[in-house]
Amino acid sequence: MRHDGRVSRRTLLRAGAAGAVTVAAGCGRGEPSIQVAVVWSTGELARFREVVAGYGDVRVVSAGNDIDAFLRARHLAGTSPDVAILPRPGLVVEYARRGWLREVTPSGGYAVPVGMADLLTTGGRRYGVWVKAAHKSLFWHLPSLLPDPPRSWDELVQVTRRLGGPARRGAGPAPLAVGAADGWVLTDWFENVLADVTTPGFYSALARGDADWGSRSVRAALDRLAELWSVEGAFPGGGRRALLTQYEDSVIDVVHRHRAVMVFEGDFVDDVVRAFSSGAAPRTFRFPGARMADRPLIVGGDAAVVFAGSDRGADLVRWLSEGSAFGPWLDAGGYLSPNVSVPLASYRDPVRRELATDLRTTDAVRFDLSDQLPGPFTGSDGVGIWRIMQDFFADVTGGVAAGEAIRRATGQLAAAARSAGGGR
Repeated sequence: MRHDGRVSRRTLLRAGAAGAVTVAAGCGRGEPSIQVAVVWSTGELARFREVVAGYGDVRVVSAGNDIDAFLRARHLAGTSPDVAILPRPGLVVEYARRGWLREVTPSGGYAVPVGMADLLTTGGRRYGVWVKAAHKSLFWHLPSLLPDPPRSWDELVQVTRRLGGPARRGAGPAPLAVGAADGWVLTDWFENVLADVTTPGFYSALARGDADWGSRSVRAALDRLAELWSVEGAFPGGGRRALLTQYEDSVIDVVHRHRAVMVFEGDFVDDVVRAFSSGAAPRTFRFPGARMADRPLIVGGDAAVVFAGSDRGADLVRWLSEGSAFGPWLDAGGYLSPNVSVPLASYRDPVRRELATDLRTTDAVRFDLSDQLPGPFTGSDGVGIWRIMQDFFADVTGGVAAGEAIRRATGQLAAAARSAGGGR
């Protein structure tokens, strides 16, 4: 992913071609289709197309993993889409400040958790609405191998040590699978622990660039991770293999290969489970923390924005903000609405019905921290906080003392924050 404002020739040509196709699609039949650029592909893309089919003449274009570069190229070419679905609130604010977006007004029934409500505003004006949520505080486990999941962080460490011993000798599966080749998986670990050890104000201050990345809270979160990740036998094949394991493979290590007992990640794990599970389906438990009563909930989400000058795009986004608009995706499963006014009975999938309940009943909702960070600090393959967490994981699984690994990581985090224009 490119974060320096430049756009590759390949991306420019691809985006320009997409714009040309849209113009051609409207020729000879009045107004062109409303164009929506999304990050989704395959199943998610197909489901969203089913959703907008209920609205009218809408053309959905998949921008691939780097929608930022795609949209920058389209802006340079003068062919911005009417609407885009963005995976990071930081992009919404950045585009709004550049003057690329117009304000949006959600429907009267639009209601989201407090931790998400203000992330799409700048200067007191709203420039996006949430259309899809991700519950990112889940562990998935095989009940036959772990009938009583841990309820606290200390219990998780104890279980990992107990199962790690036999795994080291080849006498059983490893306790944990982790797709450390994808840096976002490690930042999700970090965010769940950080939210548990610090205050909501400090978590938000880090996201805004107003807090110290070398602080006691950050060090405490990293120390907790080091305690768990350094357990011998914790991961199938050890830390080096984990750094070569992508997210999907980590799930497959649990549900198909049975090389590990547990894997941590969001509700979207279910998509991989349905494709690769062999045997009994895994069950879930909330990310364990020091406290049971008020455990924080980390969420992610995708937001719809409207590019300047598109009245029809604004009408579409207002329609998308109605919970009922996503009925086809709710019926098909694999969708979690950020709109807490959507009736729980709308979820035919019992797993997501339970997760939707979490969104309604958890007071401590925090949005994915790395998705709020500015510029290159936000992370991508080999860049920013993703790379820093991979370096930290390599240190603690490779025998580096926890204190030294934490010193290195906080130094990198503070330097990256300063380079991005915030933090200390």
